[in-house]
Amino acid sequence: MSNQATIEQAYAELTHAYHKHESIAPLTETFTTLDVAMAYDVQMKFINKKVNDGERVVGKKIGLTSFAMQKLLGVDEPDYGHLLSQMEVKEGEAIEREALFQPKIEGEIAFVLKQELKGPNVTVEDVLAATDYIVPALEIVDSRIKDWKIKLPDTIADNASCGLFVLGNQKVNPTLIDMPSIAMKLYQNKQLINEGTGADVLGHPGKCVAWLANQLAQYDVTLRAGEVILSGALSAAVEVKSGDQITCEFTELGQVSTTFK
Repeated sequence: MSNQATIEQAYAELTHAYHKHESIAPLTETFTTLDVAMAYDVQMKFINKKVNDGERVVGKKIGLTSFAMQKLLGVDEPDYGHLLSQMEVKEGEAIEREALFQPKIEGEIAFVLKQELKGPNVTVEDVLAATDYIVPALEIVDSRIKDWKIKLPDTIADNASCGLFVLGNQKVNPTLIDMPSIAMKLYQNKQLINEGTGADVLGHPGKCVAWLANQLAQYDVTLRAGEVILSGALSAAVEVKSGDQITCEFTELGQVSTTFK
């Protein structure tokens, strides 16, 4: 099978999963030649279809920023996906659990840009200068791959396992705080589940955004003013079910919360 045929069929498998709301077998098992470059092509076919159907790209997400997750998937750098307009959930708006596949939730720091960022050679300092503000965020990761049995090309093709995201209301100037020292605590139904710090994502959340800008440069893609960039989970993802109430507290940034119905 040619690379293009593999891309088309992998895209068709994911499209089937969405339309039927049924998880599928790992793409890397069905299409053994699927590699990272081809997986990003699958992702872009999905995004382009969504845009053609009327959705907007409102930002990007960065995944696999923790060394533990990189080791688990046998990689040495993050991956990324696209945030679409219909993925954003306003704080206080309940999320319908059954509309998702197998959701998990993560606490992150989100960057909202005021200037374009285009690589190569973007630095953390460039990221801070281009950022309008940062906010606490929750990312609901979700996978169309059954039982989360993913390898790197699986999650990339599946838009980096994007689901939904929630942004907090407290806007903070990133130049006024030490982001690596930000501490996060994630509570599920008022019980502390896990915690982390800004240093847990490549040592500095801004470094993740710089990596993304530089990575996208090879495709002539620019991070644009107004885009939301989810910089990576500060701790392990937590499975969620109907009835769960999630609150994520950050030093310096306040908190963000959501509920599942």
